[in-house]
Amino acid sequence: MKIIIQNFERIWLFLFFSKSKKINLTDLILILIIGLFAGVMAGMFGIGGGVVMVPAMIVFLGYTIIEANGTSLAALMMPVGIFAVIQYYKSKYVDLKIAAIFAFGLLVGVLFGAKFAIALPSDILKQLYGIFLLYVSWRFFEFRSKKNIPSNDSEELFSEKKHSVPVLILIGITAGILSGLFGIGGGLVMVPMMVTLMKFHPKKAVGTSLAALLLPVALPGVIEYYNSGNLKIETSAILAFGLVIGSILGAKITITLPTRTIKRVYAIFLLIMGMDFLISGLLNFFKN
Repeated sequence: MKIIIQNFERIWLFLFFSKSKKINLTDLILILIIGLFAGVMAGMFGIGGGVVMVPAMIVFLGYTIIEANGTSLAALMMPVGIFAVIQYYKSKYVDLKIAAIFAFGLLVGVLFGAKFAIALPSDILKQLYGIFLLYVSWRFFEFRSKKNIPSNDSEELFSEKKHSVPVLILIGITAGILSGLFGIGGGLVMVPMMVTLMKFHPKKAVGTSLAALLLPVALPGVIEYYNSGNLKIETSAILAFGLVIGSILGAKITITLPTRTIKRVYAIFLLIMGMDFLISGLLNFFKN
């Protein structure tokens, strides 16, 4: 694992210094804050963090949605959740076999998602992303319900179901397509699937999802965005640094504390952002 991380770091450093441009101090601090917040959410909920980074880059940095998608994916290519995964693994909240199968599916699906995103008109992509954020918001609200997560967080309340490898790969491919399309990590698909269909303990679903995202599954999508000129490498490097620090904190919060209130606040945030993207995308579409 140490050798893999070192190789990823060399690739990242080469890309960063070969293409790096100056970033002013204000943007540097803002990008770092975005990365930290996305990392906390990633560590807490098993998501890559793209669902935080993409809207934030569009709203606060003025990026186009396609630039934000590519930049987010590049930031997620580094194994930013490694320390969070270690904490989950020590607490026995990681299934490495299922994580590996998901990773294979992600690798296949992300390329198709990226190609689809680049080919779509920006207004349509914005509308689709708005709908996606609304869906994610609903999932977070639903995650709070007693039906899915009893108030007692005991391990005995969850009885894991066995699923065939093709089904697991299909879940991974679906997550990969959405990852490439919207610049997210894929955990927003995998975690709900593991909890609702596979009856995983929520904390184990989060840990397994983060483990699946350790490998550079986003690489095919990143190459597509890079070749089309829709990737801000210097921003990705700063975001990745923030993600590492934030994910450690997020993992500690999830393992030690209940997270219902934070999930509710995050769901409201996604609801507002989703409505904004959907409405603005529709207005631009009808103007044209």
